[in-house]
Amino acid sequence: MEENEKEKNNTSNFKAVQNPTTYKVMSSSEKTPKSKVGFGRGILLPFFSGVVGCAVVIGTCFGIPSIRNSIFNNGINNTSYNSSNSSNSGLVSQTSLSNYSDTSIYAANKILPSIVGIKVEYNVNSLISMFGNQVATSTATASGSGIIISDDGYILTNNHIVATSSEDSFYEVSEATKITVTLFNDDTEYEAKIIGKDEQTDLAVIKIDKTGLPKAEFADSDSIKVGEFAMAVGSPLGMQDSVTAGIISAVNREVTDSDGKTYKLIQTDAAINAGNSGGALVNSEGKVIGINTLKLQGEGIEGMGFAIPINSTTDITSQLIQYSKVRRPYIGITGMEIDSQTAEKYNLVEGIYIRDVENFSAAEKAGLKIGDVIIEADGKSVKTMDELNEIKNSHQIGDELKLKINREGKESEITLTLGEQP
Repeated sequence: MEENEKEKNNTSNFKAVQNPTTYKVMSSSEKTPKSKVGFGRGILLPFFSGVVGCAVVIGTCFGIPSIRNSIFNNGINNTSYNSSNSSNSGLVSQTSLSNYSDTSIYAANKILPSIVGIKVEYNVNSLISMFGNQVATSTATASGSGIIISDDGYILTNNHIVATSSEDSFYEVSEATKITVTLFNDDTEYEAKIIGKDEQTDLAVIKIDKTGLPKAEFADSDSIKVGEFAMAVGSPLGMQDSVTAGIISAVNREVTDSDGKTYKLIQTDAAINAGNSGGALVNSEGKVIGINTLKLQGEGIEGMGFAIPINSTTDITSQLIQYSKVRRPYIGITGMEIDSQTAEKYNLVEGIYIRDVENFSAAEKAGLKIGDVIIEADGKSVKTMDELNEIKNSHQIGDELKLKINREGKESEITLTLGEQP
């Protein structure tokens, strides 16, 4: 992805408002004139009539099976909604709610053997002196989840699980020094190696030396609908083989993480916690529809988890296995987005202002210069780096990309041959 100097901040606060409904039973008594009647007529006869009437009602509801079953079969147990309809019309067929538990059990039993627990070990170098000349080294661990995608040991997970290196002024975290995998109903720790990882999509593939593994079955994530059953499976807080259930809350939800990366994800209210990352989000058939990856957390936020749609991972996964990385087309610029106000202030035009051109890149070879403003790509207007990247990523490495630029107030067209992202 080309570099974008525009900082993004996408912080959302959600507040649930509950409106309780109060049901109040009102009773009234009404005075009637007293009349003189005999004990038999006034008391005994109504009493026995009430007993007989009550017995008839009870016998009708519970003592006569055909009537009893008719009453209950017309009740709530006969009404529900089945979200397995493949159309997007919103119309669904009806089935019994009593099948919901069986659906959860089936989905869990189908997917659990294909989910693994992942433990990552790494070194942490901490500065223990205010002058920074004393360093203490310790070992730390992190955990996550993964999905078996082949019977010979390939496992799909999140990049942020296995790529742990980071640093600041007070500590430095190394790359993973050891990765181990635990299988379903198996306490053995199998050592894994990283096959490939991609920071841009937050996906990675690791492998263990074992065959005969139960690979997960994938569903078509493009056909899922809001409101349908969803189950998250993984190892939250190291508790392996945990499942949580809910529904699909939204599809194609744009979410920006703390590093400023924007993803299009599946939103679900199935509980996703630390350690669920890399695990599966499955449908009612136990087929994978997404890779659990993010959640919103904070005061007033509940049940907002996100998964990478499985359809968007298949090409990435095959490239990680084949090349150990994802091969992407590349222009070779650092750009800054110019809006209308900035353009008016600095006498520029709206578009992407080129702040830097990489040496020996496709951009340099095509003659792009610092100060140029890209206003079109392939004949389409572009005002943001996301728009430019979307057009660029629709091409292959080696394809030609036509750009219209504004240079010192004059427009011109430049054709460049896309290179490969380093």
